[in-house]
Amino acid sequence: MAKTIIELKKADLTLGNAAASVHVLKGIDLTVGEGESVGIVGPSGSGKSTLLMVLAGLEKLDSGELLIRDTPLHSLSEDRVADFRGRNIGIVFQSFHLIANMTALENVAVPLELANVRDAFDIARRELQAVGLGERLSHYPGQLSGGEQQRVAIARALAPSPALLIADEPTGNLDTDTGRQIADLLFAQQAERGTTLLLVTHDPVLAARCSRQIHVRSGEIEGDSARARTNQAAMA
Repeated sequence: MAKTIIELKKADLTLGNAAASVHVLKGIDLTVGEGESVGIVGPSGSGKSTLLMVLAGLEKLDSGELLIRDTPLHSLSEDRVADFRGRNIGIVFQSFHLIANMTALENVAVPLELANVRDAFDIARRELQAVGLGERLSHYPGQLSGGEQQRVAIARALAPSPALLIADEPTGNLDTDTGRQIADLLFAQQAERGTTLLLVTHDPVLAARCSRQIHVRSGEIEGDSARARTNQAAMA
């Protein structure tokens, strides 16, 4: 059985104030093992992206516990969570979030430099080559296609060799063919590195490529396909 990398216990979160407040997460429990690929799916407004942001350490719970690699993020300061995230979690967003006045190489290297990683530009160069952009190192985001920009974002997320890779609608801004290529790249890199992948998507085909699917509705987990398969196997 895979070692646990994520343990979320009774996670509760309300966003907004007073009459505008929304109870987004309602006592969620979730355990994820090392090396799993988990698709998080559900209708718009279900809380799936918020759940992902909590798991990335970008949203703080009102109550409950979040342990990643046995580290209690729920009890750490923002600075310590940010430091932990920089060393352990890679994040890929739908909108790329590249720095417009930096080259592809600089976009990948800068987070490493901020973390005082030695040979940041050498690592960035290798990561860009790994995602097929070895000839695009000196190009700026505005000179790259959407698919190429997302490859830069993936290289940036993977550069610190994170144990956990989080992707929020990574193909949402791409056409079908480019989205398929980006999905192929994500799963290939995840398999090669043994990284745990958490993926929010509206695309059922993309979600089906994950080894496990979590179905979120109205701030609660209403289904977990991996657990269902495990229970069926136990009954056989």
